[in-house]
Amino acid sequence: MSAHTLALLVLDLAVIAAVAQLLGRLARRLGQPPVIGEILGGILLGPTLFSGAVTHALFPTAVLPSLTALANIGVGVFMFLIGVELDRNLLRGQGRVAAGVAASAIIVPFGLGAVLALYLYGHHPGTSRTAFVLFFGTAMAVTAFPVLARILADRGLLRTPIGALALACASLDDLLAWSLLAVVAANASSVAGLWRIALIVPFAAVLLLVVRPLLARLARRLDALDRDDRALDRDGRPWARIPAWAAAVAVIGGGLWLSAQATQWMGLHLIFGAFLFGVAMPREHAVRLREWAIPKVRAVCAVLLLPVFFMSAGLNVNLSNLDAAAFGELGLILLVAIGGKGLGAYAGARFSGVRVRHSAVLAILINTRGLTELIVLTVGRQLHVLDGRLYSLMVVMALVTTAMTGVLLRLVYPEARAQADMAPRATIEGREAMS
Repeated sequence: MSAHTLALLVLDLAVIAAVAQLLGRLARRLGQPPVIGEILGGILLGPTLFSGAVTHALFPTAVLPSLTALANIGVGVFMFLIGVELDRNLLRGQGRVAAGVAASAIIVPFGLGAVLALYLYGHHPGTSRTAFVLFFGTAMAVTAFPVLARILADRGLLRTPIGALALACASLDDLLAWSLLAVVAANASSVAGLWRIALIVPFAAVLLLVVRPLLARLARRLDALDRDDRALDRDGRPWARIPAWAAAVAVIGGGLWLSAQATQWMGLHLIFGAFLFGVAMPREHAVRLREWAIPKVRAVCAVLLLPVFFMSAGLNVNLSNLDAAAFGELGLILLVAIGGKGLGAYAGARFSGVRVRHSAVLAILINTRGLTELIVLTVGRQLHVLDGRLYSLMVVMALVTTAMTGVLLRLVYPEARAQADMAPRATIEGREAMS
């Protein structure tokens, strides 16, 4: 890399971080999650405005490989964090309801999305009709667990029964969606590589049954080393070794990279390896590790790496040449995405005995797509399942479904009602029996 290219890359990173911070804060002031502003920033830096003049000036071909590599690192780290934060305790006391809602919120939009895909395939032929139908159904069924968690936190709903149930449903939705996406990636791969894809099952078993206990043992050892280091530091004696948590970060970083590379070699996307490694992270014996390392990793990811991913995704979004036919397709996509996900979640909740108002709240919350949808769409783009125009329309759908969540939530579930439901953890059925 030449000195000029390196200087341009540093400038690009500064511009990307500044735009993401500015628009993210603006989105928050407007009552929207910051991810809305950050995704819009990526689109604004892309070819949509000024016939791509900004894109060509800031992001010439020479810097694109470096930005793409950083974007892949960002999305890999993000998926690792999703795996780490997947909380099995969310299902405690309401697993039956969560499973019913999650299944319905996946099956209905997936089925409607598959039907719509059969119509759209004639206008957007890809590499495989089967892969296209499976992918489109998956894209309609996605829920953004991290964005949903942020919305619930901002509204003070995390400790309410409905908030806990929404997170439990979203976590199950994510697991199902990533599993479906793995099937799509396998279908889009060559037949010669199918034996590699089949290795994902034993690979996941090794991570959970072998690597996880080893990481737990390492976490206990690092806890002891950290206590020794702090005792030496209080006694005024110099440390004789690398701090324990620096070693922990090195181990986690190496394991994350190896896991991501393994699934990439299998013919799947690196996000699957990153996610599985996050799920394999120990919970019981790694409290100090999670308190020390995870917030720092999350901060670096949010401030720099994810904005680079948004920019890379925005470079493939071009809304300047959409015609009437494209807007008609966008209308169908929004109808299926919002209606399928909403009706699925609402029907599942009502069938499970959840009251009307809470069922409507779940239908609104589960429609949040945000960054998770963008990751799915990027995978589809890289697998050549989506063409440029359909990718752009799907990004717009992700923005609309995420932005509408906060607006509809304030109408259906006003703050006064949310405060009335505020309580320590309880099942949604138990709360409703008392209402």
